[in-house]
Amino acid sequence: MVAKCYVNHGPVRKVGSGTPASPADPACVTMGRMDVERTVFEGFEGLQLVADVRGDPDAWPVLFLHGGGQTRHAWGSTAETVAAQGWRTVALDLRGHGDSEWAPNGDYSFTAFCADCVAVVDQLERPPVLVGASLGGMSAMLAEGTSDRTVSCGLVLVDITPKANPEGIQRIASFMQSGIDGFDTLEDAAEAIAAYTPQRKRRVNPPGLKKVLRQRDGRWYWHWDPKVIGHDRTEVVPDRLLGLLDVAMSNIYVPTMLVRGLLSDVVTQEGVDDLLARIPGATVVEVDGAAHMIAGDRNDAFSDSVIAFLEDRIRPTMEGR
Repeated sequence: MVAKCYVNHGPVRKVGSGTPASPADPACVTMGRMDVERTVFEGFEGLQLVADVRGDPDAWPVLFLHGGGQTRHAWGSTAETVAAQGWRTVALDLRGHGDSEWAPNGDYSFTAFCADCVAVVDQLERPPVLVGASLGGMSAMLAEGTSDRTVSCGLVLVDITPKANPEGIQRIASFMQSGIDGFDTLEDAAEAIAAYTPQRKRRVNPPGLKKVLRQRDGRWYWHWDPKVIGHDRTEVVPDRLLGLLDVAMSNIYVPTMLVRGLLSDVVTQEGVDDLLARIPGATVVEVDGAAHMIAGDRNDAFSDSVIAFLEDRIRPTMEGR
């Protein structure tokens, strides 16, 4: 359950000019109750970014940006649930992740992820609500806060704040590094995930694992470019770019919500207080029984918090847009 909420005062459809994904990919597949349209967006410098799009094409867009080392499937059923409430959801694979292209020049900088976000927003033709977890949340903050034009109409940050716990960030990096040489079996990958997420009931789900792993030469590898974690990159902006993050934080005026996992070792109370002091009117929802990967730990509670934010804070602002 949500524990607490408080406020501080055929062919693949293509968007943009890039080329479609593999012709073998279906343009529309059925997953549960709602059709999913696999769509290719053109990111920064023409990189092809793949997304699952759901809902009424005329509905207001909600763009989901996952964390580092994840894919668009990390949101569980949230994108489908939100679309069923009358929104157009776009769950994007970030550059170098999932079915999106790997950066040929190895550019996985925060500025590149930020530029991808803005490029996709432009192709949606209306300023979406940005929902970003960890790396995706940092990218969303930078996109909204460093632009001198409209980017989004709302911001949901999923267990990430400008000030984060270094130990929690290092644990993410260690988990990502642990599979860099691949796994012999899906069971081995499941054990690595279980070690990182002890709060979850351990299970081996081959179909689910195959969404985040790919088999090469008899071994299973995470479905992202190893260069994503090169040069000591982590989920947070490095110290040398804190000035850029400060500018971004001082320029965010859209309705903003932080969803925090109460078991998270990434977001601290100091980080929450700092965020509330820097973004006027920001709200916080704390989710019991969830660690850093809230959508995977408590998907129903997470979905409920996002829908409540959209209906209470965003939909009333849409009249006349």
